[in-house]
Amino acid sequence: MIIKEKVYITPYNCERMLHIYLPDDLQENERVPVLYMFDGHNLYFDHEATYGKSWGIKEYLDQKNARLMVVGLECNHEGNERLSEFTPYDFYEDEWGTIHQKGRALIDWMIHELKPYIDSKYPTLPWREHTYIGGSSMGGLMALYMIVMHSDIYSKAACISPHLYPMYKAFREDWGHEMYPDTKVYISWGGYEYDTHDLFAKVTDQNLQVIRALLKKPGVDVWPHVFKNDNHSEAAWEKELHVWLNELEIA
Repeated sequence: MIIKEKVYITPYNCERMLHIYLPDDLQENERVPVLYMFDGHNLYFDHEATYGKSWGIKEYLDQKNARLMVVGLECNHEGNERLSEFTPYDFYEDEWGTIHQKGRALIDWMIHELKPYIDSKYPTLPWREHTYIGGSSMGGLMALYMIVMHSDIYSKAACISPHLYPMYKAFREDWGHEMYPDTKVYISWGGYEYDTHDLFAKVTDQNLQVIRALLKKPGVDVWPHVFKNDNHSEAAWEKELHVWLNELEIA
């Protein structure tokens, strides 16, 4: 089942839609793990997705009879606000100019307000080992940052096509943060996501440096994937869905 519910985001002083998945046959006393994701409007149905193509997560989880709750937070659709809200670092790109981060306030809200609210209202398994984070592009960046800085809250992260390269130097200052053992991180990127071979090589090198840094941490496992024929799109991420859900043992 899909539940839509508006929530108040305190630091932004506004409401935003949650797109929530729960198993249709959830039993009366059953409790399930929770996967928090960004861009919730792109997760389930093509007619709701920004570019007319969703990830198809509902169909996949239904077929698997997965025992999982997905909480998808819809983005801000105004101008470049999605970029600001889904980054923990200021950055500059020619296409957008200077983007000032608002993501750290959102992360704080997700940890201290959203998660307690979800755990109080829905039949969740609230403990760290059953709490996951995931996203793509800017959402993938947020998931990566959150698993590094807040592995006391989240035990698994799906960092899909993370838009890291404009903030790579800033992230290097944070990737040494101590992480909990038994933390699992999936990182992927596609061969046709970037305009030039040079940029693909640069992103690949940066991602590999991140992966090596994480693997040095005791008890942290990382699953890297390069999908050489895939681009930066929901259609590509739908094809990838079964890979990270299986490897992270989420569904």
